Amino acid sequence: MYKVVLVEDEDLIRRGLRFRMDWTGVGCVVAGEASSGEEGLRVIRAVRPDIVVTDIRMQGMSGIEMLRQSLAEFEHSAIILSGYTDFKDAQEAIRLGVVEYLLKPIDFDELRECILRVTRKAARIETDERIRRLEGIRGLPLPDPNGIRNEYARKMLEYIQGHYAERISITDLGELYDVSSTHLNAKFKAETGYTFHDFLNYYRISKAIEMQKEGRLKLYEIAERVGISDYKYFNKVYKKYVGCAPAKFMDEADENFR
Repeated sequence: MYKVVLVEDEDLIRRGLRFRMDWTGVGCVVAGEASSGEEGLRVIRAVRPDIVVTDIRMQGMSGIEMLRQSLAEFEHSAIILSGYTDFKDAQEAIRLGVVEYLLKPIDFDELRECILRVTRKAARIETDERIRRLEGIRGLPLPDPNGIRNEYARKMLEYIQGHYAERISITDLGELYDVSSTHLNAKFKAETGYTFHDFLNYYRISKAIEMQKEGRLKLYEIAERVGISDYKYFNKVYKKYVGCAPAKFMDEADENFR
């Protein structure tokens, strides 16, 4: 999976980016986030993401300056978010090689298409490099460009996507794949940056937010449908990952997203 870092100084918008976007659906996982350019640079250096999504204007270090420094250290793709069009900022973003420049309020369909363009390009580059390396060494046939890098991590992600509404654990998967749960957890974390349990809850809350947007179900019904039948525990998990109660998040998010 491709690792993404989100840098946005408005907490609500940053949480919306993390939980209202179907990251796994575009082959990505949010591996880190930050609320300032300075913090973002530290997170980028630690995580070494494939993609950085950042606000352009923040207190202290701007998104442009953060990208200038991070791109000088290692290559990654960048998507800039801005509340208004600024020609000078756009020029600088182009000079740095920023792949996309999106205006707020954020349109998630537009963001999704941006991410897909980035990941498709990255997949083509990775495939070309593998082909050159393999054919140069042993003349092997074209490798499959699809899927997650690690087989166990791919299987675990697919299992979560298909069974998140059920009661599942890393122990269950260890028995299913005849591999120790410790080994599975290590492979999954190396690929996504999350433990199995953390990602399962993250994915469940992301699905819960999708159901909230539809507006057809009550919150306790949503909790049951994402595999957390205890509503009090659902609220606790929701607040842990999103930072506020379910109703408050949706009320405030409507002002910032399309």
